[in-house]
Amino acid sequence: MAELTRRLGVVDATAIGLGSMLGAGVFAVFAPAAASAGNGVLIALVIAGFVAYCNATASAQLAATYPASGGTYLFGREVLGPWWGFLAGWGFVVGKTASCAAMALTFAAYAAPGYERPVAVAAVVALTVVNCFGITRTAALTKALLAVVLLVLVGTAALAAPSVEPTQGAWFPHGPLGVLQAAGLLFFAFAGYARIATLSGEVREPARTIPRAVLAALGGAIAIYLAVGVSLLLVLGPDRLASSRVPLADLLTVAGHPGLTIAVRIGAAAASLGALLALITGIGRTTMAMAGNRDLPPPLAAVDPRFHVPRRAEVAVGAAVVALVLLVDLRGVIGFSSFGVLVYYAVTNASAFRQPASQRRWPRWLNVAGLVGCVVLALTLPIGSVLVGAGVLAVGLLGRAAIRS
Repeated sequence: MAELTRRLGVVDATAIGLGSMLGAGVFAVFAPAAASAGNGVLIALVIAGFVAYCNATASAQLAATYPASGGTYLFGREVLGPWWGFLAGWGFVVGKTASCAAMALTFAAYAAPGYERPVAVAAVVALTVVNCFGITRTAALTKALLAVVLLVLVGTAALAAPSVEPTQGAWFPHGPLGVLQAAGLLFFAFAGYARIATLSGEVREPARTIPRAVLAALGGAIAIYLAVGVSLLLVLGPDRLASSRVPLADLLTVAGHPGLTIAVRIGAAAASLGALLALITGIGRTTMAMAGNRDLPPPLAAVDPRFHVPRRAEVAVGAAVVALVLLVDLRGVIGFSSFGVLVYYAVTNASAFRQPASQRRWPRWLNVAGLVGCVVLALTLPIGSVLVGAGVLAVGLLGRAAIRS
């Protein structure tokens, strides 16, 4: 049987992780976060970033020890047992498949207003095809899209910051709970480094490459999100930011550069495509790993002998995303996705905590802090997101129990 090949270095892996974190979230996630936290959105961002750092160190430590595709689905199985691995894998696949549909629709909303669904379907099909022709092509396209996004974000912040007097607004309009809820929503923006761990089977020298790539991608993302968040709060203020549908475009308009909002559209489209590409890649690898253990249909575990990619899994993920794009309204996808990913990382931290001293790279207290942070942020998300997320996870667990009984 054909196998995955190790072709990705530190730069490629970092680009895939950073491209995932600087996806459509940076163009949309600040508005709902500001509605919950007011001017406290930056505190929420720091909380989310710290929890993400704990999760990133746990992911890097585990991936260096278990250098095969599947991410925490694999780690949970190896360290905690099959049921914990399944819980993590199912939460990742379901939550991130929904996020793929959100990314596709965000791209279409910026690129072709009024034709969102057909254009979103076309984007999913095109990127699924790219993924089917090899991981090096995925990494090359991700780096090109990431360059466009970085140029737009840095340019927008630089143009807006010096031209407007700071705008005042409410601090903590919903108290500490609002700040924690905002942190949970903002965590959606930091979940991209999971894609590096799910690609462990295609990374060269994983024990060295993965920790470097994970921490480099997360550090870059936190710095960029802080810069963008400061600019948005200074120029728009928390009240206007909370009600904005296109915060970065409004940022340029208020700063006196309305003609440059087209750049934000281009950046948002490129960011959405980059995140969608990386998401499809990571979900496909997790699906392949779960299928290999008969937690999903076994045929999805096949690897294409020519291009060394899990083509059947990639096509299945693409088809599921197309169905969601055509049939479902995904306005609540940020909260739902955050819930699933926080469950995924709770299992990651628990797995890392159980590793022996010979496999450890970071202290255990980071695993404890990460686990507690994931649980707290998950439970303080909007109640609808918590209920739907818990229900979907329960359906998956009951399905596995029925199949194996």
